[in-house]
Amino acid sequence: MSFSFFKALRPKTPQEVAKSIKESLMALDTKTVSEVKALEKALEEVEKNFATMRTMLSGDGESEPNLDQVSQLVEEICKEDVLTLLIHKLPILGWEARKDLVHCWSILLKHKVESHSYCVEYIEQHVELLDFLVVCYDNKDIALSCGIMLRECIKFPSLGRYILESASFVLFFKFVELPNFDVASDAFSTFKDLLTKHVNVVSEFLTAHYDEFFDLYERLLTSPNYVTRRQSLKLLSDFLLESPNSQIMKRYILEVRYLKVMMTLLRDSSKNIQISAFHIFKVFVANPHKPREVKLILAKNQEKLLELLHNLSPGKGSEDEQFEEEKEFIIKEIARLSC
Repeated sequence: MSFSFFKALRPKTPQEVAKSIKESLMALDTKTVSEVKALEKALEEVEKNFATMRTMLSGDGESEPNLDQVSQLVEEICKEDVLTLLIHKLPILGWEARKDLVHCWSILLKHKVESHSYCVEYIEQHVELLDFLVVCYDNKDIALSCGIMLRECIKFPSLGRYILESASFVLFFKFVELPNFDVASDAFSTFKDLLTKHVNVVSEFLTAHYDEFFDLYERLLTSPNYVTRRQSLKLLSDFLLESPNSQIMKRYILEVRYLKVMMTLLRDSSKNIQISAFHIFKVFVANPHKPREVKLILAKNQEKLLELLHNLSPGKGSEDEQFEEEKEFIIKEIARLSC
């Protein structure tokens, strides 16, 4: 007769994994957090459960994940409101747990069960979770993790639309200029995704919130921070020149205040900013239906603009020829204007 002193542990079922995650996250209550030893033990349990979740969702490196188990886990995580706990407990989690959560987040959102994206549908019913993730940019310890999770959410039009139309969206105009460079850069990446991932959603948003949005955006274009000016100017070109935003662009180039902003940026000390500004400025000038006020501003500043444009060069590169052709056309347009 043989005896086994070490009985192999039975792998947890998806239901058991979801339950364990929920219980370990709920153990991170106020009392636990206030007691150092209790907190350390609770966080260790969370890390262990997150590692199990990661293995179930993405495999162990030697074998692929069982898709039936993945589906069951996704369903259980939504049914038991674990998704809410995952987000609300983020500020308390340790680095290892956050790393595993970020890895699992994309899989959870993308996985479909019989054509249903359960996690996306869950967030659609609990949109306050998106607001929570946005506000987390104010916490530099978890900002980068939340940024990755937000960008995964933004890949889905319904979630991107909610963030654009939510009160928390305006916070991005602050976050992109935070003193912490890494956090500010990450916030700008999320901001960019919001304005470029789903062009039709963005077009509807800009149409409905034109004045409010461009008032705030002007502050980025005139920021004393070089990185902010350069990034926001490039992004403006990216989304303003998209075909679904053609009506927005036509409205934008009728406004003298924005023409003045571009004229100021043409005089920026940075060559990169000058070139980016030119690509928007040229649309104001090339517009065959320029308002009288726009013509007057261009005519009054004709001499300075012509001097600026004659000296403007993108340097060596494959786009030189096209740039020079466009520049010559704009110079001729300005030259024939009179007050």
